[in-house]
Amino acid sequence: MRGEPNRRRFLTLAGGSALVAALPLAGATAAPRRAVPRLSGDPFTLGVASGEPLPDGVVLWTRLAPEPLAPDGLGGMPPLAVPVDWQLAADPRFRHVVRSGVARATPELGHSVHVEVDGLRPDREYWYRFRAAGHLSETGRTRTAPAVGAALSSLTFAYLSCQNYFEGHFTALRHLADEDLDLVVHLGDYIYEISEPSEVGRDHLPVGEPGSLADYRVRYGQYKSDGDLRAAHAAAPWIVTMDDHEVDNDWAAGVGGEGEVGEGFLALRAAAFQAYYEHLPLRGTARPTGPDMALHRRFDYGGLARFHVLDGRQFRDDQVCYGPGLDHDCADRLAADRSMLGAAQERWLTEGLRDSGAVWDVLANQVLMMQADAAAGPERDFGMDTWDGYAAARDRLFRSVRDNRVENFVVLTGDAHRNLAADLKADFDDPESVTVGAEFMATSITSSGDGEDHDEWGRRWLAENPHMRFHNGQRGYGRCHVTRDEWRTDYRIVPYVSRPGAPVSTRASVYVAAGEPGIAQVES
Repeated sequence: MRGEPNRRRFLTLAGGSALVAALPLAGATAAPRRAVPRLSGDPFTLGVASGEPLPDGVVLWTRLAPEPLAPDGLGGMPPLAVPVDWQLAADPRFRHVVRSGVARATPELGHSVHVEVDGLRPDREYWYRFRAAGHLSETGRTRTAPAVGAALSSLTFAYLSCQNYFEGHFTALRHLADEDLDLVVHLGDYIYEISEPSEVGRDHLPVGEPGSLADYRVRYGQYKSDGDLRAAHAAAPWIVTMDDHEVDNDWAAGVGGEGEVGEGFLALRAAAFQAYYEHLPLRGTARPTGPDMALHRRFDYGGLARFHVLDGRQFRDDQVCYGPGLDHDCADRLAADRSMLGAAQERWLTEGLRDSGAVWDVLANQVLMMQADAAAGPERDFGMDTWDGYAAARDRLFRSVRDNRVENFVVLTGDAHRNLAADLKADFDDPESVTVGAEFMATSITSSGDGEDHDEWGRRWLAENPHMRFHNGQRGYGRCHVTRDEWRTDYRIVPYVSRPGAPVSTRASVYVAAGEPGIAQVES
């Protein structure tokens, strides 16, 4: 990217870092050696990661866990604070170290480390690594955001969701690691709490659904032990938000997926939130307080793009007309007071759209925003966990987009295990109504197994929803290339996840022209 070392060269350099494990980190503050306990093995089994890119800084992450699947959730670590040296360099061989220091990995946070580095140069590549108890981590690559208002010529990033360990191999993430990316956006379902017997030899640990912080730590430890996921984290900075499976399927605010309410569910949510924070490169502002966590935030990429990262779970109203045997088109879904985001987050989003000034306003959104009738003929069948179950909230958002004259409105979505591209309409029941923007849904990494190009569900969706312009039911991720004149989403797919080693290809490229809301062209 921009004349820098390519990804394969970077990974080759990174792989050699273990050769200098016994060497001191130049420029790092030496921690008292008497404070360093002897560990049972390499503590960097879960890799490294970076995220939250700003023009002057990023978050660097790791977690010490020589035994990440230990059932007590302690990762094989002693109940002591451990000093962790860290370095950030302007080159992958660490000849030019620009920042370094010592962090404390504490048992209270599962011996995770979140280093918030500042004072960096905008729109620059950096490399980073950690050392603890005589062990050196692998090397990660990160990149800061461009300067505020910078006339950025282009941006290339990937977005993804839904990586169910027991349903397949994370091969798509290995290919993502080889892409030349400025950024990765994860839209939720980083882990799955549900557990079923794996048909591909990847059974969940612990057995059953997590019920405690220790259980969630083990589940994250299993996922982050996967080499393909580690490679994707080490290759680029990530921006993350959660959906439902990080806690409980289809949870909504204070209500569990099976209708659980009260202290029991809130305790589960608190444990899930803490484990999420412990295992991802988030700033301290996102550290949970019990069952509460601040996840909605925004990131500017010069004057080219503003990312509005949504939290579509913590503040939403409970689902209505929802469940086996219930009508999925009841009047309650249209109630004017229903909200997907909650009143405060709705105001925050409106203010962010109004004050943006970016060429493209981008929503990092968990669940399907477009109307999606899945019933053939005159009957109607909507997903009540999606924005169809919160139609008035969607209408308010679209009015805000129009009132604030947001010309280039793009929604990125995960959750449904399908690739979709669609026009977002002011009135989905009137194909001639105003087009507000475009939605790009990226399929899952593994969830729903191998998949197929088209299935009966996808054919019904395309037939019943004229605003839908593209559908595919295989696994993979979305790759977006953005300029001031055009947005292109490439749907990158793998033909199977039931065994490792699948190749990657581009199933379709979908274009939006700046100043012309909606899909301009589909190349497949």
